[in-house]
Amino acid sequence: MSVLAYARRHGRESVAWYGGLGLLTLRVMRNLRLPPSYLVIVAREIDIIGVRSLVVALTAALFTGMVLALQSAVTMARFGAENYVGPVVALSILRELGPVLTAILVGGKVASGITAELGSMKVTEQIDALRAIGVNYIKKLIVPRILAALVVFPLVTIMADAIGLLGGMLIAVFDRDVDLYLYWNTISYWVVMKDFLTGLAKSVVFGGLVTLIGCYNGLETSGGTEGLGRSTTDTVVQVAMAVIVSDFFLTKAMLLLFW
Repeated sequence: MSVLAYARRHGRESVAWYGGLGLLTLRVMRNLRLPPSYLVIVAREIDIIGVRSLVVALTAALFTGMVLALQSAVTMARFGAENYVGPVVALSILRELGPVLTAILVGGKVASGITAELGSMKVTEQIDALRAIGVNYIKKLIVPRILAALVVFPLVTIMADAIGLLGGMLIAVFDRDVDLYLYWNTISYWVVMKDFLTGLAKSVVFGGLVTLIGCYNGLETSGGTEGLGRSTTDTVVQVAMAVIVSDFFLTKAMLLLFW
């Protein structure tokens, strides 16, 4: 296959994927208000997405805060500004690292699991059976997961932010001899509510985005178990890329609107 033919085929597949994802988004929005509410399923998904992902998210946040404080302190010590490690750690975690790392780690885990579950239902024709008996499979299978993600991702991000700041404090105070009061005082002086809300808003967008990707790839799975493996692998890669790319545009938009 020539390079040009490969580029054309890949381009058509990309356009079809983005178009399908957009159509699924519209269908989810249209089904949000339709009965029934499936609150039991939403609660179950909150447990699966949030509670079972806490260890991964908080462990990553702790060591991210620690390494960020360590690197910042070593660099800022050259300029005699080691006492300002706290604001550097806080702003980096609250604005970027907290929501982004949470979305990539938790989102990759959650979205790949959703793809595997829905993909198994697709290849075993369970989704076709739901449609045949008149069940709105979008409302029952997709909407509860989206709603759960919109609730869980901000909450997990808040906890990850707190643990990240705690990790930065441990390094700043016990390794770099920064005063404990000074660490928190400089954070409270330089960090404003807008910085926290920026990261929180990003986490809501990331939660919806990664869940939609996982659901769409699961619904589009074909080719038996081999196709299911491809879909799950594609989901992990696409979630990471979607979070990183969308983070740039969200950051640019928020800087234009609120700064």
